[in-house]
Amino acid sequence: MADHANRRTRNALKITLYNNRMSPCAQKVRIVLAEKALAYEMQDIDLPGKENLQPWYLKLNPAGVVPTLVDGDHVLRESSLICEYLDEAYVGAVSLRPDAPHLRAEIRLWMKHVDNSLHPSCGALQWPLAMRPRLLEMDRDEALALIDQVVEAPRRERQKRLFDQGLDAPDVRNAVGVYCQTIDQMERALQDRDWLIGDHLSLADIVTAPYFQTLLQYGWTELYAGTHPRVADWIDRLQGRDSWTTAIKADLDAEARAHLRGIGAKAWPTIQSHMADRSAF
Repeated sequence: MADHANRRTRNALKITLYNNRMSPCAQKVRIVLAEKALAYEMQDIDLPGKENLQPWYLKLNPAGVVPTLVDGDHVLRESSLICEYLDEAYVGAVSLRPDAPHLRAEIRLWMKHVDNSLHPSCGALQWPLAMRPRLLEMDRDEALALIDQVVEAPRRERQKRLFDQGLDAPDVRNAVGVYCQTIDQMERALQDRDWLIGDHLSLADIVTAPYFQTLLQYGWTELYAGTHPRVADWIDRLQGRDSWTTAIKADLDAEARAHLRGIGAKAWPTIQSHMADRSAF
């Protein structure tokens, strides 16, 4: 009983989210915070400017990634784990995980797929559009020196390929394949229900949702529109929730959305050419 009371009152402590508005990992944490109606402060981290590699931030997050959530004396890293922590620590009126253990296991399977496959694929699609332009303005050696500061070797080597090759990098082609396979999997999962797990919105939906915001913001909805109606309806349901408005839509004004759409339109022929190779995935 005491533990339950502690969990219910812990929001009296100050929550700070170290965030980047374009980061899908940060977006899913913001959706959880909104669904749980939790108050928090937000500090934006300049990823294109590599603020995430500054010593002060590496003390908080040695991997140099966002988000990081500080809850009182607790420092939480890894977005999926942060989402689980928030749902468990702040019981409240809304639970984002069903009680049945087998359904919780299914949620973790979705979370694992997102973390291992969909997230790096989204990174391969976004990085050439969001990060590469600023680095291309620098001297090449200066830009590569910044990339060399990336803590994790696989991420560092991928950024070098994306810096040199942009959307023509093999990572981008593979990323489109992962998206296509994921959309197929989701269409099957949604055949007889509105949400990925059970009858209600869960962490499975929340951790997946921001990776479709990427498609929406760049205007790449042809990846599912017209061919995967259940996925399209799922996205519409998410966009109709207050948490989507608070955590995602409010971050971009009309000018910013138009700018991203323009960037996406220029990139779309390359993405489309990778879609044409879908039979090889």
